[in-house]
Amino acid sequence: MEIKELGEFKLIERLTKDIKQTNPSTIMGVGDDAAVLRYADKETLVSSHLFMEGIQFDLTYIDMEHLAYKCAMVAMSNIFAMNGHPRQIVVSIALGKRINVTNLDQFYVGLKAACTKWNVDIVGGDTTSSYTGLAINITCIGEAAKEDIVYRKGAKPTDIICVSGDLGAAYMGLQVLEREKVVYYQQVEEFNKKLKEALVDNNKVKLEALKVERAAIESFQPDFAGKEYLIDRQLKPEAPGEVLQQLREAGIRPTAMIDISDGLSSDLKHLCKEGNVGCRIYEDKIPIDYQTAATCEEFNMNLTTAALNGGEDYELLFTIPISDHAKIESIKNIRQIGYITEAKLGEYLIARDGNEFQLTAQGWVE
Repeated sequence: MEIKELGEFKLIERLTKDIKQTNPSTIMGVGDDAAVLRYADKETLVSSHLFMEGIQFDLTYIDMEHLAYKCAMVAMSNIFAMNGHPRQIVVSIALGKRINVTNLDQFYVGLKAACTKWNVDIVGGDTTSSYTGLAINITCIGEAAKEDIVYRKGAKPTDIICVSGDLGAAYMGLQVLEREKVVYYQQVEEFNKKLKEALVDNNKVKLEALKVERAAIESFQPDFAGKEYLIDRQLKPEAPGEVLQQLREAGIRPTAMIDISDGLSSDLKHLCKEGNVGCRIYEDKIPIDYQTAATCEEFNMNLTTAALNGGEDYELLFTIPISDHAKIESIKNIRQIGYITEAKLGEYLIARDGNEFQLTAQGWVE
């Protein structure tokens, strides 16, 4: 069904009819001119993300359900990175001509799934048309006690640098998707060339044969064998809320924290700049999954560069006092990768051979 057949108000009603508010801080959600929220004894955290088709996502290889799930998790990730808990989101969408009602139904399935996982209310938003493709804006609102908020600026010399999960998988998943996209469009281009020649020659035998070839292209299946984890990390990232739960249970409060969206190197430099400190991280301590390593070798890419600069990991990068060393050792899926130094000592990666390389936003240089 086309959106114009339904109309704006019936579309909104269709998309939001099953939305139920679960947070006490949500006084009024969808259905009035503005949402009404109440945070009586907590600080309010707000983060906004804009996702543009062709820049942040490609509809060639992500469907609307996964896209919505990913966008919501990315928006929530910044709230978790402040040691808070997301409570509400506001979702605005600019719709390109290709988007229909079924697409939006799928989008809201993914959106609701992400919100259900972390008990987040959808409290409002807007829809409009777009001449340049799909655009999505999600604003996430969260809460945290004043004393619990963790900023980027708190790291101190001798603090331990830690990361959750593993790095580089989402980036390598993107490389696999891009490769399969190229393969698909090469087949389409070759088919169109053959079709044009057959039409010019009025070759009915070739035209009949091309029907079979077209059917094969339409049923094209990308080759993701052995790379399922990488694809999942790229298309369906998870906000790192469970990591915070582990830290709280262990009695650990990070001194500084950020989610890894731009890559380990860039985001670690953010922590150093805000805290006016330096750092040393060890190449052999950076956590990397086997599929990431194997795919880097297949693509002839440097493994450490992928982990440092890939981005979209949405893991937590944080520092803790050295006195919490024993506590962090017992937590599964968290790795200690280095330590904080004084600012004058700079920001360096210690390679496996012991040489030091200065960290940059693009990796490291000698």
